[in-house]
Amino acid sequence: MLKGFTTAVLTTAMLMGGAASAFAAGHVEYTIRATANSNENDEDYDGLVVFKNFVESASNGKIAVELFIGTQLCSNGAECLQGVADGSIDVYISTSGGASGIFPFVQVLDLPYLMSDDRVAEAALANGTGFMNTMKEMTLAASDDTIRLMTVGNTGGWRNFANTQRRVMSPSDMDGLKIRTVVADLPQELVRALGASPTPIPWPELFTSFQTGVVEGSKNGITDIMGMKFPDAGLQYVTLDGHAYMGALWFMNNAAFTGMPEEMRRVVVDGFYQLQQATFASPKRKSIQAYADFVAGGGDLYVPTPDEKAAFRDAAAPVYDWFNSNVEGGPAIFEALNATVAEVEAEINAVRAAETQ
Repeated sequence: MLKGFTTAVLTTAMLMGGAASAFAAGHVEYTIRATANSNENDEDYDGLVVFKNFVESASNGKIAVELFIGTQLCSNGAECLQGVADGSIDVYISTSGGASGIFPFVQVLDLPYLMSDDRVAEAALANGTGFMNTMKEMTLAASDDTIRLMTVGNTGGWRNFANTQRRVMSPSDMDGLKIRTVVADLPQELVRALGASPTPIPWPELFTSFQTGVVEGSKNGITDIMGMKFPDAGLQYVTLDGHAYMGALWFMNNAAFTGMPEEMRRVVVDGFYQLQQATFASPKRKSIQAYADFVAGGGDLYVPTPDEKAAFRDAAAPVYDWFNSNVEGGPAIFEALNATVAEVEAEINAVRAAETQ
């Protein structure tokens, strides 16, 4: 009975999806051009597929979403965000590093050890929190009301330290390691604070850089490590310190959004909620196999003890002062994130206490 019911529901859903797509083809009133500089194996793509399906169906075909995966419309954060500002691109997903040149305050997402786990991060990044409201206001202001931050999802789980040389159990084990970073200042400051040497390397060159010893480590999630086959280049040690949640910032052209009637804006907002939830879930599922494959290939996976993780956090503390002193808007966004994290942690702990009685 249940199996038959499930099959019927799935069949109906597929038919409805097909009907919505067919309807959309003849009655489109608004078109959203969305791009991600990634590929179809990435969490960004998973989120966009969910967004497209929801928005086209919930708008009854009035909104069409066109997906451009890779570098068809633009090739980097600065270029893509300029496209969003001038309206040639409607939606773009960026990492904090990719957006930091225009919105330096988004580097707050790269500050280490501020959010302890997925539950805290997902609650803090929910639209409507003090942190997210502050981020959205600052984004509009910094872009002269041309770019709107719609939501923050995830792209790859958590950043962990990985290297080709040795197991890292404490900050002292980082001494002298050449760690690949992006060009942004904050990740370089973090690597220096832990005693290692930051080495900016373009992502496409990283595999070869591991092979040749130009760099000996990186700050990545396990799905990126395995997706890029970095163990084949010698990356054999991963320390699950979880120093930063890999936030994905989803931006939209403000005029394109505000130019829609309210009922269509609501569909788009709800679509971004669906997208966010998809990107929260996707890395959790993909990381299971990625970790298994890493270990099966001879990789060394180390989970720091609470005391060891505290040592990393203490060693990284100077980065907070650097951020507040050097990043425009730093103190305001840092305070907003800390306040929101404290609030959601208290709520989560209260729920845990009630549920464990």
